[in-house]
Amino acid sequence: MRRKKINNIKQLNLIANEVRQDVVKMIYEAKSGHSAGSIGLADIFVALYSNVLYHDPDNPDWPERDRFVLSNGHVCPVLYAVLANSGYFPKEELMTLRKLGTRLQGHPHRTLLPGIETSSGPLGQGLSQAIGMALVAKTEKKKSRVYCMVSDGEQQEGQSWEAAMLAAKLKLGNLTVIMDRNNIQIDGYTEDVMPLEPLAEKFKSFGWHVIDIDGHNIQQIINACNESRAVYEKPTMIIAHTIPGKAVSFMEYSFEWHGKPPSKEDMEKALKELENMKKLIEEGEA
Repeated sequence: MRRKKINNIKQLNLIANEVRQDVVKMIYEAKSGHSAGSIGLADIFVALYSNVLYHDPDNPDWPERDRFVLSNGHVCPVLYAVLANSGYFPKEELMTLRKLGTRLQGHPHRTLLPGIETSSGPLGQGLSQAIGMALVAKTEKKKSRVYCMVSDGEQQEGQSWEAAMLAAKLKLGNLTVIMDRNNIQIDGYTEDVMPLEPLAEKFKSFGWHVIDIDGHNIQQIINACNESRAVYEKPTMIIAHTIPGKAVSFMEYSFEWHGKPPSKEDMEKALKELENMKKLIEEGEA
């Protein structure tokens, strides 16, 4: 069976706000982790797990489930928070992030936690893994789809483009990739380190269907994923433009927060801002 999907955008925005608060608390408690990207991706992960994906938290290995591959494994705090919110494991476990003996490691480990499809860490490999899953599903004529989350920084790696060529050659219409286009990486801004643009034109030239969206507009995220289902003859790349550290003012746009945990003062300030944002969402002003 499939978890009942949530269509109410206001409710989804409130869940995303809760996830952001969970991520701030988790990384503060761990005293290490990747803040900006994890916080910036809350809207996309909530849209996927609350509306888009066919999945069943009570039966994580359901054969007909959609597969989700997280290539940029360092943003796993947001994945863990959404999995817990969806019912895969108790939310209390979120505070064990990166601690000795935890199931919530600094990069996801497939055999430790329900809902994790692949172990990830080395950037640039997730798309290749997702292609393998999509090819199996296509060969076996299954209806399930494969969704893959990638970072923009990992597009600087050759393996990403080899995989992009293969996915187009195999006509994997059951593969949807979402790129976190937040323009930062650990060393600075992507366009300073190794320019990536024009990304959309590059993927189109490789034979992909490309959609550009606002990665914080949940309705746009859902619509793009629905559009990808209607494309049968080629894989889809959704370029989601996001703000790193979205809704936490002192983290937004700052590459310095790529791999930096908040101090106690930072955490308290961030949670206060997110609580204020929650009120605006409830009042229909955000």
